[in-house]
Parts: sequence; C-alpha cells; structure tokens
Amino acid sequence: MPNYKYFILTLTCILLSCNLVVAQENQEPKVGLVLSGGGAKGFAHIGVLKVIDSLGIKIDYVAGTSMGAIIGSLYASGYSGKQLETMFNNQDFDVLINDAFPRAAKSFYERENSEKYAVSLPFDNFKINLPSALSRGQNVYNLLYQLMLPVNEITDFEKLPIPFFCIATDIETGESIVMDKGRLAEAVTASGALPSLFQPVIIDDRILIDGGVTNNFPVEELRAKGIDIIIGVDVQDALKDRESLKSAPEILLQINNFRTINAMKNKAPLTDVYIKPDITNYSVISFSEGEDIIANGETAARVNLEKLKTIKQQQKDNYERPKVNQLDSLRINSVNISGNERYTRSYIIGKLKFNNNDKVSYEDLKKGINNLIATNNFDTFRYYLEPSTDKSGYNLKGELRESPTTTFLRLGVHYDGLYKSAVLANLTKKRLLFNNDIASLDLILGDNSRYNFDYFIDKGFYLSVGVKSRFSQFNKGVNALLALDEGSPSLIGLNKIDVELTDFTNQIYVQTIFRKDFALRVGAEYKRLKITSETIIEDEQDEDITFENSNYYSVFGNLIFDDYDSKYFPKNGFYFNGDFHLYLNASDFIEGFEEFSIAKADIGYAFSFSDKVALKTETSGGFKIGESSTTTLGFGLGGYGNNFINNFQSFYGYDYLELSGDSFVKATFTLDYEIFEKHHILLAANYANIEDGLFKSGQFFSSPNYSGYAVGYSLETFLGPLEGKYAYSPETGDGQWFFNLGFWF
Repeated sequence: MPNYKYFILTLTCILLSCNLVVAQENQEPKVGLVLSGGGAKGFAHIGVLKVIDSLGIKIDYVAGTSMGAIIGSLYASGYSGKQLETMFNNQDFDVLINDAFPRAAKSFYERENSEKYAVSLPFDNFKINLPSALSRGQNVYNLLYQLMLPVNEITDFEKLPIPFFCIATDIETGESIVMDKGRLAEAVTASGALPSLFQPVIIDDRILIDGGVTNNFPVEELRAKGIDIIIGVDVQDALKDRESLKSAPEILLQINNFRTINAMKNKAPLTDVYIKPDITNYSVISFSEGEDIIANGETAARVNLEKLKTIKQQQKDNYERPKVNQLDSLRINSVNISGNERYTRSYIIGKLKFNNNDKVSYEDLKKGINNLIATNNFDTFRYYLEPSTDKSGYNLKGELRESPTTTFLRLGVHYDGLYKSAVLANLTKKRLLFNNDIASLDLILGDNSRYNFDYFIDKGFYLSVGVKSRFSQFNKGVNALLALDEGSPSLIGLNKIDVELTDFTNQIYVQTIFRKDFALRVGAEYKRLKITSETIIEDEQDEDITFENSNYYSVFGNLIFDDYDSKYFPKNGFYFNGDFHLYLNASDFIEGFEEFSIAKADIGYAFSFSDKVALKTETSGGFKIGESSTTTLGFGLGGYGNNFINNFQSFYGYDYLELSGDSFVKATFTLDYEIFEKHHILLAANYANIEDGLFKSGQFFSSPNYSGYAVGYSLETFLGPLEGKYAYSPETGDGQWFFNLGFWF
C-alpha cells in the first residue's frame, strides 16, 4: 500500500511539472533593461536602444543609475532610441552642465558679473569656501521636465508607458534609495547628481546624490520585480594599468572605480544578455563625442544580435512602442511659489514675467525660470505643472531654495595696451542693508591701480536706486588738444604729449527697466579730473605741468538697450547706449566756467550668416553743446579696448587717444569667423570724422578723414578673451599690435 501511494504522489508531481512547463512555454517572458551610470559614456545606451527598437523587442521594465537613469527614464516615457539620438546630438552640453543661462536672462548687473570675473567663491564670515558643486543642475531639470511633460501626471513610475525605477544615494546615511515614485524629473535629477559636478537634490527632506556611489547597476532590484530576462548595458570604466595613471585626477578616478568594478564581477552574471561597449577612449565628460559613443553602443549591441533575436522570438509580433506627444504651449492658470522668505512674490513674478491666466510657449516658460535663477539669489527652483480641475490649463507650483551665501570673493586678471597688467579682487555682498540690495567693491592692482564701487537696490521694473564710485588712472601719450586749448602757444610744434590722467567719479541715480533689456537711468555726478605731464617745461624748471585739476558737477540721463547674445563675440542682437551730461559747474582750476552739455550714443547690430560667421556693425557719435573753457572732457579716439572712461573710444589704425575733438562720428564693421569652438578670426574696418564743431560745419556727412583696418585672433578662455590684433591706417602708413588677456574691467 505504501508503494502505491508513493507511485500516485510521484505521478501527480510529474503531471504538475509538465503543466508548469507548458504554461511557461505559452507565457511571454518579461524582459527588463538595466542601464549603468557613466557620464557621457552613457550615450552608448542610446546605440543599444536603437538596436533593440529595430528588432521590435518589447521592454517590460527599465532600471538605471545616473546617466542610465536619465536615458532609461526618457525611454520609459515613450521616446525611441532614434529620438533620443536626435535630442542628445542637438544638445549643447556645455550650457546644460555649466548652468550657462542665456545672456538675455540676466539683469544688467548680473551680465557685468559674468563678463568680468574669472573666479567666484563664497566668502561668508570672511572665510573662503568652495561651492558645493560646479552646477546647480537647473538646466538639467528644465530639460528633463520639458521632455517628461507628456507623463507629467504620473507619480507612480510603475504606471509609466514602461515601468521604471532609478537609484539615488542618501549622502547623510550612505543608503542606496530606489526611486519609483514622485516627480520623475526630480528623481532622475537626483540619480544623476554627480558629486562636485551637480548640487545634491533634496527630496522629502533627504539629501540625494548620484546613485552610482552605492549601486551603479541595479540588476538585483530589477530581478526582484519579477523579470524573467534581463538585458544589461555596462558603460563603467575598467581599471587602468600603471601606464595610464599619470595624474592625480586619473588616480582618484581609479580609486573611486574600485568598488563599482568589483561589484560588477557579481552583477554581470545576473544578466541574461550582457552588453559592454568599447568606450575606453572616452571619459565621463566626453559630451562632444556623443555621436561616436552612440555608434560604439550600437556596435556592441550587434555583437549580441543573436541573443537579442532569441528574446524577440519569445515575444508577440504585434508590439508597438508608445508615442510621445510634446506640448509646445500651455496656459498658466495660477502661480504658487513657496520657499521665498526674503524675496517678495512680486519680485519673483516680475522675474518670471508671466502671471495668472497667461498662455505661454514652453520656451517662454523656461526663459522666465532662467530669469529667476540667473539672479543667483536662489540655489534651485523645482517647479511642476499641476493640471487644473477644469482641464483648461495648468497651475504652476514651485519650490524655491534661497541661497544662504550672501558674500562672494571674485577674482580676475587682465592685460591691455592702456592700463597694462592688472589683478582684480572683488568683494560682493548681497542683502547688505535690504533684502534686494547688493554692494560690490573692485580693487584693481597693477601698473595703474584703480577701484570701482557699486551699490544697487534692485526694484526690477519699479524705480531702483544706485550709487557708483570710480577711481581710474593711466599714463599715455595723447593728442595735445585733449589737454591744451587750440590757441595755446604750448601747442606750437607739439602734436602729442605724455600725460598722467586720474579720474575720480561718483554718481547717484535712479533706474527703471522697460521689458528686460531696456534700462533708463537719471542721476547726478561729481567728477574730479586731473591731467599732468612732464613733456612741457616752463621757465626751464623740470617739474610736472598741470593741465587740468578741476571738480565737475553735472546731471545726466542714460538709456541702454542690450540684447546681444554675447558681449565679446555677439552673433545676433541689438545694442544702444545713449548718454547726456549737463555740466552745471566746475571749480578750482577752471576760470570763467560756462555751462555746457555733452551728448553721445553708441549703436550696434549683430547678425549671423551661418553658425560660424557673424557680422557686427557699430555706429557711434557725439558732440558738445555750448561753449566751455575746457577741452579735457572732449572726445578721444584710438587704440583697442572695452573699458574706456569718459568720452574715449577705440579706433583701429591709431594709437590710444591719438585723435581728438569736441564732436565725432564713427562706424565699425567686424567680421567674426569662429573657425573652431571658441577660436575666432576677426577682420575689422572702421571709419571716422572727429574735430571741433564737426556737426556745425556739416562735415560729418562728408567722406571719412580717418580710417583703419585690423586682423586678429581671439580665444575664449575662463579668464576672458585672449586676443592679438594687428591694425593699420592708410593715412599714416603706420601699424600697431594690440594684445589683450582677460575680461575687461
């Protein structure tokens, strides 16, 4: 009897096993995809996805870390490998990673900062600190949120077109966190927050960084989701030999890779198809070589083509990938911002430049967000669009994190032919007296020491108040008419004199903004101007001769419009700077002072013929109204520079301040050919008339009396432009070399 029971039990087990086998053969296996982190090397994932798509393989679950999370989340949202290739190849990763906001997004003050200083460091409590990261990651979040807007309402990642999760690391506990719920763009931003490159991301009061720190290949977590077949793509570095370890960064990277590479010894066998692209010649920052990296990923996938085809044979033939419908515009029904403690709602709305019930394009939405972040008053702005209850639009909700740093130490270096070599140290203090003020002091040490002080209370489109103070000096041979009256007997036989010029100028003004790029200033100015020389010797006494040593009191108006896309190498945009000074009084040196005015304007327009070639046209003019007993505030042309004081301007073909008069007109044409990225070949021509009474005589309509031409090379560096230019004038037959290093200040 016991033998009979045993026989029945054995037969039952065999029959059940056969049924399970048949059921498994009839059941379609679940296929998962796991993508590792690896920075720019993660572009290889896209090549693999293109092959998977071409075979029509259905992916049932996607898991990823860091760059694998970014690409995997977009694939899970419905984008194909081919679409991802197009998007990533068209992306400027320098702008994306460095949080390089468009110049138009910055206020006039922030533009000056970004175009003046090479280094900016936190300096609270008079201690130099390093920033927590090179980038705030705002541009990355902006891009991801835009691309993920079609799945914006999904907060459970299991419900995405393809279920998805990613890995982040809690920096306080070292815990590996599975991110499978919440806001997709925010979760993926956290997974890709590479330490030192991107700021940590705060989610639910947890400080999160790159998931690759703890789990760069979440294959176990993916298998736990009930996945039968796993395709794994590994783009991590392999350990390098001694010949490749020549520098400290390479050694540190090798040490950092110990854990992840050792972990892969156990993780790789857990995949059913293991794809390892050959990307040894690329680094985590090889973003400019994305096209080649994608191709290498495609090649690696094709090596495993037979295995991938076997997976496809186990699936149904009628699988179609989900479609993605991107929104070009949307209606903002309401704006709700939290996290702002020191900055008012009106200040924030003024920067965003849209309000309730506005219909805006997504580009305008990004511009508004850039305007806010470019103030540098906020570390991050995590926003999301919540569909309104009547489905007529979206409610914009945002969480701001105000920057705790209010003091900065900024540094720069410069060399040019007028001021010679200089080192700049700047101390900037935000919220000095009010929440929306900023104070800045430049100390410039070198051959000609100078300083600049600015204090500005920013009211945006309302009336703002500012104070400026400047001390400037230089030694140079200049046209004698800038220092002496035309009838002076000292001019006999003298065309040029060596002078030492010092200028101490102080202004107080009010400013209002029209649109974003229009600024109108009205204020009062006090100027102390002194000019001395050793060129002329009177009564045979070898001592300095003083030509000017006066205090000037004036009121002024200044209208500026500036939407150039770049200060130094604009490819498009318009520029206007009009200035009017009414000099009411002068003291000390000048006798018989008579009230006079000086009006001047600069107009520029830049446009591009192609991505490489741009033309900038500039026109300038100015004149004096009324008689005066001084020529020292007249116009001077010559040399090359961007930081001239008073009424001095560049003019190729002549030395600094070689031409002078109380009125002038000038036109300049500059052709910019960017032969390689940040390498520019420049060709320039300028023409001018300058003399006393030019507009009275009507000579400004005549053919130009002065002309000059220049050819040069410029390289954009983190210190600023590195430039060499040769200029020539056909009138004199003379040529000059002009050299410049660094941002102008």
